[in-house]
Amino acid sequence: MFILVRDDVAEMGPAWQRLEELVGTRGRRFFGAFYPSSKEYRVCVQLKEGDEPEALGLDLGTLPGGCYLRARIRGEPPGLYERIAPTFQALLKGAASDETRPSIEHYRRHDEIDLLLPIAGQ
Repeated sequence: MFILVRDDVAEMGPAWQRLEELVGTRGRRFFGAFYPSSKEYRVCVQLKEGDEPEALGLDLGTLPGGCYLRARIRGEPPGLYERIAPTFQALLKGAASDETRPSIEHYRRHDEIDLLLPIAGQ
């Protein structure tokens, strides 16, 4: 399930807050997905049995598989969030990105995020 916003930090924060208020945080897997071709960002949560996305006003989708480069960052928010873009930029120096798939942020814990860059040609 997800909330779609523009690639704008001012929209992302409120969307994350809304999603967490709608579904709670305990036992949930959260993801951010940036689609470079459309400049869209999806604030995502994994669907669980019993969820009713339509009733919550959320869209449904699937994050694509394939090969990704991964970097794990750790630290306390909000400083942790400020390291996301520079870390993706560093990953881009190591491989060509597949811009048909999103770059993914997997929020493992409040202080740990896996950043996944889709690799072109994989």
